[in-house]
Amino acid sequence: MIRLFAPLVFLLAASALQAADVQVAVAANFTAPAQQIAAEFERRTGHKAMLAFGSTGKFHAQIVNGAPFEVLLAADDTTPARLEQDNQAVAGSRFTYAVGTLVLWSAKADVVDARGEILKSGKFNKLALANPKTAPYGAAAIETLTRLKLLDSTRPKFVLGENIAQTLQFVGTGNADLGFVALSQVFKEGKLNSGSAWIVPGHLHEPIHQDAVILARGKDNPAAKAFLEFMKSPYAHAMIKSYGYTLR
Repeated sequence: MIRLFAPLVFLLAASALQAADVQVAVAANFTAPAQQIAAEFERRTGHKAMLAFGSTGKFHAQIVNGAPFEVLLAADDTTPARLEQDNQAVAGSRFTYAVGTLVLWSAKADVVDARGEILKSGKFNKLALANPKTAPYGAAAIETLTRLKLLDSTRPKFVLGENIAQTLQFVGTGNADLGFVALSQVFKEGKLNSGSAWIVPGHLHEPIHQDAVILARGKDNPAAKAFLEFMKSPYAHAMIKSYGYTLR
């Protein structure tokens, strides 16, 4: 019994020594799937992903100013590319982990119609969207309104969220009648969680390619590499798709 037990203790101790933490900056729209993926990642590998959520633009500013993030799951593909060009990220580690979908959503049923005609009618007081200067989903919302020729008529009703999470909060609490949010925030496994929504057709804005990259601080952290590899696993892919994202 003792002879069998001792090697087991050794193996568990060795495993604990090899496990590491990784600091991951996550775009706010990816909050729910990231939490579930991180939990399964820890269960399977022993590594722990420490998640922080926010806008991609603000994360970029924090990273270049020395924030201790080791992995970035961005809401766009331009920010990781810029970090790579500026030697703030590990060359060759970047890939698209999800393609996002923009949706116009109201917390109330029968407010947003299936074609988004409410935007033309103007029968609403406030329209929430994420700050287009720092949040890619906010930029996509502006692009959508521009292509619909509705930007000028809707602009006086804008309520800007710091990120897509705050934008969702504005709509959910009734501080805005409707707003442009990420499909992943209001849908799960093909069903609308609550309220009413219009899924914005992809031709109204540029594709929202969301890229992941290992940052310079994570270059020598095995947990950083392991986490991005896990993001490519069948489990992660299934979880990502269940929230309404597509894969590139």
